[in-house]
Amino acid sequence: MKLLSLLKELSTHPKNAEELKGLIVRLALRGNLTAKWRINNPIVENASELLEKLKDCKAHLLESRKMKPNKAKEIQATKDMMYSIPSTWAWYRFSEVAFFQEGPGIRKWQFRESGVKLLNVQNIVGDTLKLENTEKHVERAEFEEKYKHFKVEVGDLLFASSGGSWGKSAWFVDPGYDVMLNTSMVRMCFYDNNWFADYLKTFISSGFFVDQMTEQLVGIQPNFGSTHLSRIYIPVPPLEEQKAIVKVVNVLFEEVEALEELTKERISIKEDFVTSALRKLTETDNTTQEWNYIQQHFSSFFTEKKNIKSLRETILQLAVQGKLTVKWREENPSVEHASELLKRIEAEKQQLIAEKKIKKEKPLPQIEDEDKPYELPEGWVWCRLGNYAHYGALKKYENKDASADTWVLELEDIEKSSSKLLNKVRFSNRSFKSTKSVFRSSDIVYGKLRPYLDKVIVADEDGVCTTEMIPIKSFSDSNSEYLRWFLKHPGFIDYANGSTHGMRMPRMGTDIAKNAIVSIPPSKEQQAIVEKVNSLMALCDELEQQVDNSQTQIEQLMQSCLKEVFEGE
Repeated sequence: MKLLSLLKELSTHPKNAEELKGLIVRLALRGNLTAKWRINNPIVENASELLEKLKDCKAHLLESRKMKPNKAKEIQATKDMMYSIPSTWAWYRFSEVAFFQEGPGIRKWQFRESGVKLLNVQNIVGDTLKLENTEKHVERAEFEEKYKHFKVEVGDLLFASSGGSWGKSAWFVDPGYDVMLNTSMVRMCFYDNNWFADYLKTFISSGFFVDQMTEQLVGIQPNFGSTHLSRIYIPVPPLEEQKAIVKVVNVLFEEVEALEELTKERISIKEDFVTSALRKLTETDNTTQEWNYIQQHFSSFFTEKKNIKSLRETILQLAVQGKLTVKWREENPSVEHASELLKRIEAEKQQLIAEKKIKKEKPLPQIEDEDKPYELPEGWVWCRLGNYAHYGALKKYENKDASADTWVLELEDIEKSSSKLLNKVRFSNRSFKSTKSVFRSSDIVYGKLRPYLDKVIVADEDGVCTTEMIPIKSFSDSNSEYLRWFLKHPGFIDYANGSTHGMRMPRMGTDIAKNAIVSIPPSKEQQAIVEKVNSLMALCDELEQQVDNSQTQIEQLMQSCLKEVFEGE
């Protein structure tokens, strides 16, 4: 069987474990997992004969619980879900073979601190019943008079029946005192011991049971009751095969869980290696040696997107520290100092102020030694963002000024984390009424709204943007792409996240942004850094594509297994 032979490969992604378990149960409820068992056990009582044996038990249980058999009308969609089963099996309505009882819904004013404990969905944690999770009781006298037939008994399967909790189940084990059902809880059991109780739990945990229930339920957090359960169909094997099914399902579940644990351990080891290696890369002066070591392990350790994300962040951290261009500086010893670039920027700003194209701004604080987060290479300087670029003073734009081909940029057009431009939408397809901000070609457009503080692009044409984005104009021959990468490096993102204000839509204020300190390389080295970063980010893209391809192959295998389950191919 394809699924069973591929368990190890399919479990290489932890999130596949639950889906694998679901497929195993679906196969079990079709008889696929016990085909060999039926060959080895040809003389077994047919499941259709079991129904006669439970009539007396069924009548007694219904009478003691003061209930009448539910005769809910079936729905065709549920009936159509039945599939081919082995000849010794039989299809039954769930109400024919299983007893289910809803809680009476004890009101708040009836709650007491002692008496008979009431159960609800909070008592089911995972697949275990935690009686200590509630301290609600009903008076003993009231229980004896009105609610005794709602008492939970050993061997009952308790099932959550409301909202987002429905489907959780747990066995009731005798705690040594009386417990009764309350709201949002159903107790279930087979009518007699000619049915294997664990098979009931296997069935209600199956996708087939969920499919039948989903067909009937409506709403975001639907509730259900005995009427819905009565419309369910259950495939019933002979008693001994029920036991065999539960046994093989448990064995396969244990194998999936063991493989899942190995996968988690493998991923954890990789993450530890990546964290350690990348930390060394940012802390060492011998970046080349550490980088060569990491490159040797790309295919082995960068197989998870989380690790690739860490690699991207480290690349940017190295870039703004000058550690990606150590060799470049050795080969270009006569490059002018970055302070010369700052002089040209200041001269250009003064010219624009004189021409009244920008306003004169109050001086920003000097950068003190304690403000500097790391040592810069020779030829670099620290500078306030507000002194290095034009940030905050924006030209406004109204819809009456727009033409059909005006580029209208919104936060949603930029992919989070990668900052890839997903869509370039024109005014003809995105009209607007609110005021926008103008940006020009080569301006940096920065998302100032949390959690979008790493959405930043360099515009390749003029346009307008939401006021939740800030156009940043570069001066002189400074490189816009370098500043873009600086605004995306982890240190600046941490600064931005720690500096936002506002409760509902937190954003970074203009003054705080202007005061951010930026590491400034010489203009020629900025271009070298951009080329290096772009090359390494392309490598990260390739690594992510390999991860996607691997996941696609796993999903294709899973779909193939699903086809085997549902079509028998």
